[in-house]
Amino acid sequence: MDDVLKVYGYVVKGGWPFICLQAVDVLLVSYCVYRVLLLIRGRFRILSGIFIMALLLPISSIARLTTLNWLLEKALILAPVALAILFLPELRQAVEGVGRFGAWTGRFVGNETVVIEAQTIEEIVAAAAEMSASRTGALIAIERSTSLSDIADNGVQLGAKVSAALLGSIFYEGSPLHDGAAIIRDNTVLAAGCRLPLSESARLESSMHMRHRAAMGLAEDRDAIVVVVSEERGIISVAHEGEVHRTSGPSELREILRKKAHESAEGYVGPKRRMFSRIRQAR
Repeated sequence: MDDVLKVYGYVVKGGWPFICLQAVDVLLVSYCVYRVLLLIRGRFRILSGIFIMALLLPISSIARLTTLNWLLEKALILAPVALAILFLPELRQAVEGVGRFGAWTGRFVGNETVVIEAQTIEEIVAAAAEMSASRTGALIAIERSTSLSDIADNGVQLGAKVSAALLGSIFYEGSPLHDGAAIIRDNTVLAAGCRLPLSESARLESSMHMRHRAAMGLAEDRDAIVVVVSEERGIISVAHEGEVHRTSGPSELREILRKKAHESAEGYVGPKRRMFSRIRQAR
């Protein structure tokens, strides 16, 4: 009770500046916790295994299981090092993201209407149709209201005007860039051979493999349209707002891109807000 009265006294004495500072403090801590949870998503089995080992350590000591206790003790000493190695890619992305001002402004400040030129759409559709017919795998990410600069930085910078011939040459099987994604910004192929974050979602169909998982991973995290061409079946799919839609062919792809071309960035709700919207509608 004394502690509560002491905190109440601090609030009254400090006034609104104190309350605002504490609110900012809570928000920053909440955001840090949120980012940590994003880092460990999909790795709960590893963490649960370490937790079980830590739980078994005192039990083995009480039960006088000497050998098991010794093994668990030595293994838990190396647990922090193992976690650092396991989460190395995620930790590096998190640290790089903090240092990039664009990555923060792109998430919290909406840009103006994102427009994709009709000619660019036709070039993307033509390239997707050709690669679909030849069963050539492709991954094309179109930037919208959130920046993809950090994704483009891990690939090869191009800065060339979008054309079907260029996209076809990028994803040609003999090309060194065909395994990664091509990033399109303002009707320009910004970079190619880029690595995308992989989704851990269980909603993907079993017939969808690494390219679709990469497209889903980017669509979950950013406001981007990702066109995927399956290497096995030649099926064209589109990932956006945390969902992957399998199209019937180039005509439907053209229709989707035209529809998304003139959508305002303010209309982007993201997968998390869309989920809460569906929950409210269900009520």
